[in-house]
Amino acid sequence: MSEFTKVATLAEIADGEKLLIELDDELVILFRVGDDFFCLDDVCTHDGGSLIDGEFFDCKIVCPRHGSSFDIRTGKPQCMPATQPTRTHATRVDGEDVLIKLAD
Repeated sequence: MSEFTKVATLAEIADGEKLLIELDDELVILFRVGDDFFCLDDVCTHDGGSLIDGEFFDCKIVCPRHGSSFDIRTGKPQCMPATQPTRTHATRVDGEDVLIKLAD
């Protein structure tokens, strides 16, 4: 079972920004919205492409390849062509540290 792992500090990710992280041989994206943090796989479920270079706004990330968008809070697709969610991961803040726990 995965444990929480420090992946960043609060100073490393500003409000409205995203950060690509490799954790346990997996690529995930950490997002900051105000004081809240969200994390999901760096994978568009439509074609397996990377999401990190997509536009991020209003708690959504848009796939740069075909325009699918995903809710960063739930991983659920918001528009076609993706129909399946991308995996999300638990986050928490401990002092100045941001931690992620990969989903099983």
